[in-house]
Amino acid sequence: MTRDALSDALYPFGLQRLGDCPDGEQTITLIGPDEPRFWSIFRDSQEFKDGAVHPLDRWSLRVVTQVAEMLDAEPLFPFGGPPYAPFFTWAKQTGRFWASPIGFLVHDETGLFTSFRGALRWQKPAKVGTGPQPCLSCAKPCATACPVGAFNDGYDVAACKAHIASPAGTDCRTAGCLARRACPVGQGTRLPAQAAFHMEAFL
Repeated sequence: MTRDALSDALYPFGLQRLGDCPDGEQTITLIGPDEPRFWSIFRDSQEFKDGAVHPLDRWSLRVVTQVAEMLDAEPLFPFGGPPYAPFFTWAKQTGRFWASPIGFLVHDETGLFTSFRGALRWQKPAKVGTGPQPCLSCAKPCATACPVGAFNDGYDVAACKAHIASPAGTDCRTAGCLARRACPVGQGTRLPAQAAFHMEAFL
């Protein structure tokens, strides 16, 4: 990808542009981890080390706000509500995200391991994606990878959590959701330690 001012501002934090959504005369640019670079950068942060609650949200608030100030943009976040900013809706308008067979968003480069750390609203032309939806040419291994069938009929959160917390769920708990990991797009970029961090927060 061609580097620009946004790429240069995000790079030191292990972040990247995930897609642009037109917003009237402005653009909303979604921002997420550039994996696997992201994890070591966040792990070395003051927020990760201070032992206080919600380290990733606090880190995201600090660094995305800093980037926004550098670029004369408005920072937006998927946390801090209600009300919550409509990141899911914005994502589907970028031309780079789609609903996957298990209902989670799938990204054209990061697959099912996408997460949003924030967004910018600013005066820049939107770069809307034009590529094909990856699921259309995929065997959809995500749909059958869950060992407890948590995605067989919508998303059974209770069954998912019960499995992850049990001895049988050690693999999911320590290395990440098997259904997400089954996606061939972006496979192998999320480190096990990062996946375990997110699983602990989920539980």
